[in-house]
Amino acid sequence: MKYLLDTHVVLWALGKRAKLSETAALAILDPANAKYVSIASAWELAIKIRLGKLAFEGGINGFFHSIGENRIGLLPITEQHVKCVESLPLLHRDPFDRILIASAMTEKMCLITADENIQLYDVNSLW
Repeated sequence: MKYLLDTHVVLWALGKRAKLSETAALAILDPANAKYVSIASAWELAIKIRLGKLAFEGGINGFFHSIGENRIGLLPITEQHVKCVESLPLLHRDPFDRILIASAMTEKMCLITADENIQLYDVNSLW
């Protein structure tokens, strides 16, 4: 199975695993599953690190190193993802979450998220 990790989920997976649901943790820890994080999440983290709202050892470079060490792939944003965003209902206005939803839908991935607003969309998700 291919999973796209929401921004908070990848942070918890890299450091605070106790915050993950049992279902999410099992999916992430299963070596048979492919795990990805969107470049949009990295972008969001870079902004929060710069604003002082988030600390990550080594900054954004440390984040990229950590996901690589943990065999979490980096998913680019494609033209198809952006086109999908345009067609999404306006249930949730966060632009980072909307591109994650569109990316998961387009790539036929399961989005791992604790965000109940994301779960309002017709996207394959688990928590």
